[in-house]
Formats: sequence, structure tokens, C-alpha cells
Amino acid sequence: MSKLSVYDMKGTSLAKVDFPDELMTSRGQQAVQDVIVAYQAGIRAGTASTLGKGAVAGSNKKPWKQKGTGRARAGFRQSPVWRGGGVAHGPHPRSYAKGVNAKVARLAFRRAFSDLIREDRLRVLDQLAVSEPKTKAAAALLKALGLAKGALIVVDKLDKNVLCAFRNLPNVEAVAAHDVSTFQLVRYPVTVVTRPAMDLLKARIEGETGRKS
Repeated sequence: MSKLSVYDMKGTSLAKVDFPDELMTSRGQQAVQDVIVAYQAGIRAGTASTLGKGAVAGSNKKPWKQKGTGRARAGFRQSPVWRGGGVAHGPHPRSYAKGVNAKVARLAFRRAFSDLIREDRLRVLDQLAVSEPKTKAAAALLKALGLAKGALIVVDKLDKNVLCAFRNLPNVEAVAAHDVSTFQLVRYPVTVVTRPAMDLLKARIEGETGRKS
């Protein structure tokens, strides 16, 4: 069993919680790489677009006659070699999405979460009580936990107060336990998980590994 310290909102250590070592893994580094590459490729807009010579407005009339002018021969003004002409081999709208096997995605999430525990980058919060959507309260919590460089906040249910309190802070993101991704676990230096969210993440990994507690 791995022992994880539980903190209150003032940064005081309250107790320890156990996380089963059987749910952790040292496999899947390549899976994490593949999932992150696929995620970042999937959010690319892919909207860059250029006009080829056939799409540029203009006639097919030759700018000047073929011979006798002393100039290089030219067929039409839409040629890519002319200013205002088409673009040769330019980009067109496309999808950059990559497919990832579901088994690989599950392994990647499990490995990323295991790394958080092994590298001491996981903080368990007893409860996250945000009574109003004020950034001041969120900043005070991060300061109490010593997280000046940013963090991922994982809660069981993402309500409006929590979302609004954390969204204006740089390098900070709040997310619900069932929505958190491998990319988010890797992106932030520290992940703060509330106790109810920790139970949900544990159940999520248990379900993915086929293990029942």
C-alpha cells in the first residue's frame, strides 16, 4: 500500500490514506506518449487553406505572346511563380486526428496516475469548500499547499463556484474525476485530488484493470 497524506484547506496534514500498489504500474510509458500525441493532434484546428492556381480568379489569356518580346514565356497570371498567383503544394483543411486503442488509453491513464504517486506529485484534499466564485479563496488554497507553479484540481463534481474560482489563475485547471485525461495528469506539476474524487479515480482504475476491491 502507498501512503498518501490528506490535507485540509489550510495546508495542515490530517491523516493518511492508502492506495493499493496493485493498481499502480511501471508499464505504459510509450502508451502515455501515444495518447498525448493523439490528444494534441486531435485539438489542432486543421483549418489552414490556400488557393491553388485553378482556384485563383483570372482568365486563361496569355499575358503576352509566346515569342518575340524578349521576355520569358508565360501561360497565365494564376501561375504560382507570379505575385498574386496560386500557391504550389499549399495546405488545405484536414483532420489531424489519430486513433488510439482503448486498451492503450487505459494503460496510459493508469501509468500517468502511478507516476503522480511515485514522484510525490499528488496531494489529497480532505474537502474543497468554495462558497462563492472568488479567485481569492482559490489562490489562498494553492498558497497554503505550496503550489505556486500551478496545479490540476480534481473534484468529484465540478460546480460553478469551483470552476469560476480557479479558472482565472495561471497554470491551474479544475476538472471532474470522470473527465480528467492522461494529458491533464502529465501537464501539471502537481495534481490536487479531493477525497471523494480520489475514491472515484480509484474505482475508475479498478474498473479498467478488472480488479474488484
